[in-house]
Amino acid sequence: MDKTSNEIVLNLPHCVVPYVQDISWRQYLNEKVEGNKILFTDENIFRHHKESFEGFATIVIPPGESSKSQERVDAIIAEMLEKEVDKTYTLVAIGGGVVTDIAGYVASIYKRGIGLVQVPSSILAMVDAAIGGKNGVNVGQYKNMVGTTYQPAAVIYDFSLLKTLPIAEWRNGFAEIIKHACIKDKELFDELVSNELADYMADIEKTKILVQRNVAIKIKVVAEDELETGDRKLLNFGHTFGHAIEANYDLAHGAAISVGMIMAARISEEIMDFYSTELDKLRLLFLQYGLPIAYKIDKEKIWNSLLMDKKRSKDSMNFILLTTIGNGVVQPISLVQLKDLLEQIL
Repeated sequence: MDKTSNEIVLNLPHCVVPYVQDISWRQYLNEKVEGNKILFTDENIFRHHKESFEGFATIVIPPGESSKSQERVDAIIAEMLEKEVDKTYTLVAIGGGVVTDIAGYVASIYKRGIGLVQVPSSILAMVDAAIGGKNGVNVGQYKNMVGTTYQPAAVIYDFSLLKTLPIAEWRNGFAEIIKHACIKDKELFDELVSNELADYMADIEKTKILVQRNVAIKIKVVAEDELETGDRKLLNFGHTFGHAIEANYDLAHGAAISVGMIMAARISEEIMDFYSTELDKLRLLFLQYGLPIAYKIDKEKIWNSLLMDKKRSKDSMNFILLTTIGNGVVQPISLVQLKDLLEQIL
């Protein structure tokens, strides 16, 4: 990983991806991206920033998780064909995690691959969804069951997009920031404890530094394990339970993942000697940032969703647990033991 004043670079054997900080996305496209471009966004972003899209061919989709479907992908591809998008085009995604996920998938399969630039517009997309090349869509209630790993040509951080981000989406994104702190960075955890969400919302420079720190954490993991055969699995902390909750209940991703992280921490307490005092610190931090630490759920529904999780391998599942705050580990758990643990923590 190389770092300059406004750029963090992901070096992979087959490509180099710059993560460019603090620049207008239009300026970057005009100066750095050659050839034809087609923009891709959702109705919320388009409504708030309509003037920025002038002069570009644009595809606009409905916002929200319901758009992450193969049917929506097929409709996007049909529109691209109608607009005569060919291999010379770059697909430019401006939006949150749903938009960046769909765009990565579409760019990877359209005519066997076209150029891709990601412009994350939410905290969640900036620190997580737009980083590392993983993408996908849901199949029914099951999260990200279809997808690819496809690296963009660049990821652009235009922080002016955060001006219209609702507070609920700030909270949503901070769940992923807390996740990074839990698995990799105790000092980041302590920094979050010393601040409030309002501090970051009021101080864009403070937010830029925080985002860059989280980008660096995830890029380092991806550089060492692009295809998730080892350490990249740590980034799934809280997501196994979280995705099961998200699939069955009307909760935002960040809220579901925060509950999932608490559940994973409870299991860590049971089988990894994770201290109860550390668990209490984690609970307090989620509450401090307006995130839930529990939700009334149906054990049977959650169990059935867990059985379909893509991290399952025959009779066991890889879980990400904590030994201490700042140190995550990959721990296989048999389905028999997992069912017993689920009974204990719910």
